[in-house]
Amino acid sequence: LAAFRELAAFAQFASDLDRTTRAQLERGLRSQEVLKQPQFQPFPMAKEVTIIYALTNGYLDDVPIEKVRTWEVELHRFMESAHPEIIETITKEKALSDETIAKLRAAIDEFKRQVVV
Repeated sequence: LAAFRELAAFAQFASDLDRTTRAQLERGLRSQEVLKQPQFQPFPMAKEVTIIYALTNGYLDDVPIEKVRTWEVELHRFMESAHPEIIETITKEKALSDETIAKLRAAIDEFKRQVVV
């Protein structure tokens, strides 16, 4: 996040940003939204892993920033109802094996096909 904040500060003075810089700023804004949690109510590790995986792999790049929180809630609801075994595996293993990553990717792809942004 420090790199994002530095880039955002620089961008305030730049009138014309290239596509890559704009994409980095947009992802940084989404990162800030994803990292917000209710006070005294931290998310379980498996939920954090799921949303951070989605974020870092570009699944939220087309989600408007003001809808990121709703998208995240819906993703968690979807994972708990349609793919609880993935959440259980992440919780149990505390790591992402290649098999778990493949299942997580497929589940998030399925979610993306169903959700309207």
